[in-house]
Amino acid sequence: MMQSFRPTPQVTVWVTSPDTHSERKLDPDLTVAQLKSKFELITGISMDMQALSLLRADEGELVASMDDSNRTLGSYGVVDWMCIKVTNKDPNAVAGAYTDSSNVQKFELTETEYEARRDTVHTYLKTNKLGPKFGASPSASPASPKPTTPSAPLPSIGDRCEVDTASGSVRGSVKFVGETEFGKGASGGAWVGVELDEPGGKNDGSVEGKKYFTAKKNYGIFVRPEKVTVGDFPEEDFMDEDEEEI
Repeated sequence: MMQSFRPTPQVTVWVTSPDTHSERKLDPDLTVAQLKSKFELITGISMDMQALSLLRADEGELVASMDDSNRTLGSYGVVDWMCIKVTNKDPNAVAGAYTDSSNVQKFELTETEYEARRDTVHTYLKTNKLGPKFGASPSASPASPKPTTPSAPLPSIGDRCEVDTASGSVRGSVKFVGETEFGKGASGGAWVGVELDEPGGKNDGSVEGKKYFTAKKNYGIFVRPEKVTVGDFPEEDFMDEDEEEI
């Protein structure tokens, strides 16, 4: 009789480094060398500069120094909710080098270039004669029909969703729906606060000192409802992606 194959259950651990902190599901059969290959993509620290430590809890008691590249994660006795600390051995490493965006070149448009684009709020308001700048004259005939503003259906708190951003689509869960103290321009209306599955947001659910929802740093983002697609989107797990090198 052919024996059925039972995959080794994954363990859920915290992975922390000087610039990152995230929850990951890992295969206990992965070797330390394979872990370092995966962690290089997450932490930005090259494999040969990583020192791994297994902690009993998040930043807690040291269980073992994972310095044997051929040993597996399971051989170190890892269980759920332990923490793997990734230390950067590079003496020239600068903390915040992978998260500081102050020196990143910004995409900017002149006023003329902005007005020439067809996919902006300015063009939408102008086409539909909305807002104080483009709205109908007060002397217009009362019988004249007013243009209506199409509005996207508002999601509900807890909905899984996909968010359309300038850098592509990202997934997360809806944590806030409503008006805010920020963004009260001509377009007005509600904002949707989303906690992302992966770091790539702009805040932790707070904007200008006001807390709208709770999320980890760089996991929170606010967008207009039309940028949100609600659906049965499974949580993205970076570690589940196939890697041909392993």
